[in-house]
Amino acid sequence: MTIDSQILSRLRWSARRGLLENDLIIERFFNRYAEQLNNEDVFLLDQLFDLSDNDLLDLFLSRKEPEGALDTPELRGVLSKLRQL
Repeated sequence: MTIDSQILSRLRWSARRGLLENDLIIERFFNRYAEQLNNEDVFLLDQLFDLSDNDLLDLFLSRKEPEGALDTPELRGVLSKLRQL
């Protein structure tokens, strides 16, 4: 089940970052996967978007790997999609 447009709009708003690099990666992700996102993906993306800009960029660029509560197969799956772009 895909998410509705209101949820997608909220997610896009929360994804706005201070670093242009993060914005570019996230925008490409939404352009490619927005229609396929489900509620679990929204939850996982919210967790990622709660990180600081630098921590998020480090994850996107594979400088770091998810740790602690973020280190789940599901989150790694979403992160893998973000890293492909």
